[in-house]
Amino acid sequence: MYTFPQLLLRNAVLALIFIVSISVVSVSMLSSMLGDKVSLHTQTIKLFTEQLETTNIELQDASNLAKNLQQTANYNYLAIYNRAGKKLFNYQNKNIGLTIPFTAPSTEKLNTIGIELNIEYQLNFADESTLVLTFMLLSIVLSLVLVFIAATMSTKRHKEVFKIISQQIKNDLALINPTKNNKQEELGVDSDILEIPELKQGIADIKKLMTLQLENAINLEQEAYVDHLTKLDNRGRFVQFYENQVIQESPVKFGVLIITRCSELQTINQIHGYREGDRYISNVAKIMAQAISVYPDGNLFRLNSSDFACILPNIKLQEAEVFTKELTMLFNEYQQASDLDSVAYSGLVSFDKTKPLGELLALADTGVSVAQTQNSNAWYSQKDTDILQKNSASYGNQNWRQEIDSVIENQRLLLLVQPIQPSGRNNKVYSEVLARFLNSNDEMLPTASFIAMAEKLDKIVAVDKLIIETTIQEIINKNMFEHSFGINISARSISDEHFMIWLERKLLRDQKVATRLIFEISEYGLQQNIKTSKRLIDMLHRVGSRVTVERFGVGLTSFKFFRDLTPDYIKMDSSYTRDIDEDKNNQYFLRLMVDLAHRLSINVLAESVESQEEKHTLEKLFIDGCQGFYIGKPEQL
Repeated sequence: MYTFPQLLLRNAVLALIFIVSISVVSVSMLSSMLGDKVSLHTQTIKLFTEQLETTNIELQDASNLAKNLQQTANYNYLAIYNRAGKKLFNYQNKNIGLTIPFTAPSTEKLNTIGIELNIEYQLNFADESTLVLTFMLLSIVLSLVLVFIAATMSTKRHKEVFKIISQQIKNDLALINPTKNNKQEELGVDSDILEIPELKQGIADIKKLMTLQLENAINLEQEAYVDHLTKLDNRGRFVQFYENQVIQESPVKFGVLIITRCSELQTINQIHGYREGDRYISNVAKIMAQAISVYPDGNLFRLNSSDFACILPNIKLQEAEVFTKELTMLFNEYQQASDLDSVAYSGLVSFDKTKPLGELLALADTGVSVAQTQNSNAWYSQKDTDILQKNSASYGNQNWRQEIDSVIENQRLLLLVQPIQPSGRNNKVYSEVLARFLNSNDEMLPTASFIAMAEKLDKIVAVDKLIIETTIQEIINKNMFEHSFGINISARSISDEHFMIWLERKLLRDQKVATRLIFEISEYGLQQNIKTSKRLIDMLHRVGSRVTVERFGVGLTSFKFFRDLTPDYIKMDSSYTRDIDEDKNNQYFLRLMVDLAHRLSINVLAESVESQEEKHTLEKLFIDGCQGFYIGKPEQL
């Protein structure tokens, strides 16, 4: 509520603005009026001089002219000269009177043509100035009186309004805290005021609006900066933190960045299901939060589906290594308790204010790559900060190249199979072969990272050959000719001419096995080169093998494309099959796809089936086969 002095000051400022405006307007009007007066007087002088008949003006004539002029106006100064420059009359007013600045009269000179007479004069504006000043003074006095009256009335009115609001707030607080109800008399609550329904409703609406706005602000911030699964700050907050707390002036002068990658997430999703994958990520987040809790200034973020970032401010690399050792011990305990092949790998890099974030992330990622080639849940400190500028491959790439070459040369490969269950007796399906890779210590390498690095280092063709050869040999050795097996082929391999020749010869040589093989190729891989894809499928059909287009629905492939290629199966991407029992849109899409595929004699399979409800819904949609954790876990071939 405004106090009386505050209201008085506020209204005084408004009055001052009004007075200044009035003054400017008054002075402007006065200047215009005086200008008109000078112009009019000049015309009067010309009329008087024209009445003089002689050109030889004497003193008496000049005196009479001056007398007549003085009767028409008041002068500060008046002088009359003949054509020789002799002063015939001179008048000087000693009592000029009041003059307003910016409106002072100027000395005017008038030269008559007929009688060659020069007249100089300066009019007196005292009367006009007095009138304007009187008007301005009255305006000021009236404004000040109105200011005082308005301040007094506003103060009284504000006191009454705020008294009502204050009493209502006290009453609301008393309702929230019943113990205060007994103090109503002490607080002086006016029951008549409290019964005003409009005021009570207004206050309630304001409270509701403020609460709703606060909740919306909190929800927006959580959506923008908080990961929904782990409740950790996300990548956006990570970038914001680094820019504000590290690069800018702050207590953080240096520190260590740690990237921890849950590289087995894809494998866990595939083997155990997506719900297990979410549980796995949540448990890793809890483990990391527990480990970093001993560092009061430590910060933990989830960057993406599989990567976490830790920032340890003002800590040396050696001390951060102690943290990662503790983290590895916790990961090892979780791995044993959950029967996992591995949990996560970490890469460390030190930083200061001069290091850009992109460079640090690249260095830490290199550290993760090196750690993944070592024992389970390992970590690696990337101390060579110049590695990004070197022409040679990074140390992480070199390690991976050696590890992949070692796996291929020594055939350190473990094959698992996951069944696909047919929806009907007449449906012919198969079991998918899943490859796992081992290092020199017979420890499981992260599958997703292994495949990605094999692609990057142009080793994927050799890896595909190893998987195919090992699968065929296992089928022959274990006499499993009554079963069919699906083998994944990378997009890089099907575009390799030498691989195509090798595969055809291999299948022709082992034709009994070839008829039991189904080669799975991603929709994206087939789209890369349609001519090559058609040649591959024709060759596989020629030798008795079959083809599955996996991850169907991710791209924009038309059914005309598949009619030309004639695959045997399409396997719907997991984004269409997960929670299919609750998603009406996906149910409609799948029903349409099944109908079109069956018209082309193509069988439709569904992956990532993790519940009875999903399986039941897919069967009602006439899916030919289901694969997933609910159907069967991967087992060793």
